[in-house]
Amino acid sequence: MRGSKLWQTTSATLCKLDGDSAFVVSTPRMLEGKKKSRDVELHVVIRRFRPSDGDAIRVLFRDGIEEHINPTFTHAMSQPLYMGLSLLLCVGGYLLGGWVLAACTGGAWLALVYYCSYELYAGYVKARLRTDMRDIQRSYLSDPDNSFFVAEAEVDGRSECMGMVAVAGKTEPGSGQRYGELFRMNVSSACRREGLGYRLAQTAIDFCKERGFSKVALETTSTQRAAVALYEKMGFTLTHTHTHSHTLTHTHTTTESPQWVTNLTRVTILRMEKPL
Repeated sequence: MRGSKLWQTTSATLCKLDGDSAFVVSTPRMLEGKKKSRDVELHVVIRRFRPSDGDAIRVLFRDGIEEHINPTFTHAMSQPLYMGLSLLLCVGGYLLGGWVLAACTGGAWLALVYYCSYELYAGYVKARLRTDMRDIQRSYLSDPDNSFFVAEAEVDGRSECMGMVAVAGKTEPGSGQRYGELFRMNVSSACRREGLGYRLAQTAIDFCKERGFSKVALETTSTQRAAVALYEKMGFTLTHTHTHSHTLTHTHTTTESPQWVTNLTRVTILRMEKPL
């Protein structure tokens, strides 16, 4: 079972365990001693963050963000402007110094774009690990309008963190209305396309409703197409776009990637909102 079909079959068995959401996902697992994998049901519980989750959550966060480096590089280099510029640099290098210079100029251009793709996400991870993700308890659980949820499953007899999502309460400038900002949405590659991302996002939305917020807002990037599709399916709409890498977070710190890095990656930051 995949995608929405799984959600339809598990929604009827969704239950609450001491305030936590529990449900089942089916994920391919390699059978010991065999080359083929089979679907194994994982019983997943979505609950509040615990201090003991810290290291596992930070690893999941880092891996989930940095996996976008290669797709971002590929997306940038597939743009007509960059394809034309790559060709121009190679031809110019060949005319000026032969094949060696052509390879050097073309390679330098590729290396620059890859560096920007790497720095955009790796730099973001470094900044977050020095701020809110360094002390999750203090950043998200010391204020009743903030929360941090973890999806946990038992795999081979041990508990593993399979996903996360955070919410921070904010005040709308001008109107003074309170709303929730969704952060740190991440699902392990072992549990994707099985409805876990939907459940995590819905848990965050339910929290915002309980707090009486007027809406839920979030930011994602144009290269994260699966995430954008999920948010649209859940009723989020695009409100505006920008390319500013120095974006304030709820901890009032900024990302550390220079603006030119974001510009060279051709990444657009999407602002999406869902009224409650």
